[in-house]
Amino acid sequence: MNKIENILDGIYSNYKKTTRPVIGITSNYTAGDATLRERYYKQVEAAGGTPMILPPLKSEEVILSTLDNIDALLLTGGGDIDPTLIGEEPSPLLGEVNEERDIPELVIARLAFNRQMPILGICRGIQTLAIALEGHVAQDLSLAKEWKSDVGIIHSQQEEREVKTHSVGILPSTILHDIYGTDELRVNSFHHQVVDDAGPHLVVSATSPDGLIEAVESSEHKSVLGVQWHPEWLGEEGRRLFVWLVERGRLFAEAKRLNDDIITLDSHCDTPMFFSQNIDFGKRDSHILVDLPKMTEGRLDVTTMVSYLPQPREGETFQEKVPFPVSGPKAYADLIFDKIEAITAKYADRVAIARSRDDILLNKRAGRKSIMIGIENGLALEDDIANVEHFARRGIVYITLCHNGDNQICDSARGSQTHGGVSEFGAKVIREMNRLGVAVDLSHGAESSFYDALAISSEPIVCSHSCCRSLCDVPRNLTDDQMRALAQKDGVMQITLYHGFLRDPGEASIIDAIEHLNHAIDVMGVDHVGLGSDFDGDGGVAGIADASEMINFTIKLLEQRFSHSDIRKIWGENWLRVIRR
Repeated sequence: MNKIENILDGIYSNYKKTTRPVIGITSNYTAGDATLRERYYKQVEAAGGTPMILPPLKSEEVILSTLDNIDALLLTGGGDIDPTLIGEEPSPLLGEVNEERDIPELVIARLAFNRQMPILGICRGIQTLAIALEGHVAQDLSLAKEWKSDVGIIHSQQEEREVKTHSVGILPSTILHDIYGTDELRVNSFHHQVVDDAGPHLVVSATSPDGLIEAVESSEHKSVLGVQWHPEWLGEEGRRLFVWLVERGRLFAEAKRLNDDIITLDSHCDTPMFFSQNIDFGKRDSHILVDLPKMTEGRLDVTTMVSYLPQPREGETFQEKVPFPVSGPKAYADLIFDKIEAITAKYADRVAIARSRDDILLNKRAGRKSIMIGIENGLALEDDIANVEHFARRGIVYITLCHNGDNQICDSARGSQTHGGVSEFGAKVIREMNRLGVAVDLSHGAESSFYDALAISSEPIVCSHSCCRSLCDVPRNLTDDQMRALAQKDGVMQITLYHGFLRDPGEASIIDAIEHLNHAIDVMGVDHVGLGSDFDGDGGVAGIADASEMINFTIKLLEQRFSHSDIRKIWGENWLRVIRR
């Protein structure tokens, strides 16, 4: 038996499916050759990953196929980045540039970021990250805003690559500090271009004594890190960064597999509020937080679009508060649903309306996203009980009984206790919704309305987008007693991503959303919680800012050691259990 046969025999004798995440590594380009130092791929291998070398190809299909087949991205070192690509004139200090590499690398970095893929940038790679994510790179360190020339650090060292020539200070509470557990690290240095503005998506996590930025990382709780030095030459100490990338890639791969296997459902978005602005749901539209590309990137199967009806104040008319000329609230809701149906007709191969779990599963198997529809504010009924059936026939899955103001159905959490809870007409509405299989939604309802509805309804009720009052004391949030009562009637509460309901004051993040989710589970149990983003209705926080970032919710749940079974419930099965009834 020859040597190859011996190797093959060993492979087949001990064959098992590999769990190594695939790490895509960008290559250099010189004189017609795609090249890569062996140190990069050997460090990835030693860290537990499977290295895949990526040639600098501009083909959009190749780039997208590459991203479909890797679990993390490593941006490597090399020459300067062409400043003309971002509208700057070249400086006389600029070194050699190469458009063959620059364009595909910047594109793949941005697309990987949009997919929430873990990214590590090294030397030129940190600069690629900064430019791809709206930061800035000085064409020479002497042009950097914070550079202190009198300190005398040589950033383009002449020593061997394994030699550490200067120190960097690491900021506390950063990914880099977690990796190394120290405030200072000695590094090697081979560069003259330098990041001088981290931009909106990154923060500085290390600097050198002469004021230059030596490391950046995500400002949005994402697995994105860039360093200016060359850790691939620094043995086991340098390998720590590659271990970090591989482990984040492993977690990302698990989240992708899980999201492919389960139903991921968002119970509330207000994207129809932007229908008057000529948005295109089939494109990655910067005006909206939910569209087909973002749902695909975030691996979100179902979005629930509501027809939101603003509550007129005294002296106002409904027609004054909506962007389309309509005869009244019912006509407005119908118009919104007509426009949603037009979207699904235009992109019928990519999205369809769903009214049940079976519809969602059929769409998922066919490679389509699903839109469920609902009404936010029972004002749409126009005081006519027959309109409940009208909208049920249109396919709505729930009606949020009120919004920010009392209506004919019930009192609002921000109302004035017109009825002292649910009105007599409201009780009839709830019973008719029960009869027709339309879920009763008490997000926005006053506490009195909540308890009245719970007593009146013969079916479980929902709160499609609410948070915990014990963590954020606003009237719109549910008290622990309300949450217990909801669970006792087999209802479900969907944590929302609105800053003011997660944290008051201050900007909230995915960490706050997880804290509210954990509290709700402690009070209600894991069978009664889910996620209702309120995207395009002011929902969206750092870490889950739009539909493309929804996979980060799965990643955080995995980090919290939730079982796959519980994640399945949280992501959709709890909600669908109630909707099915």
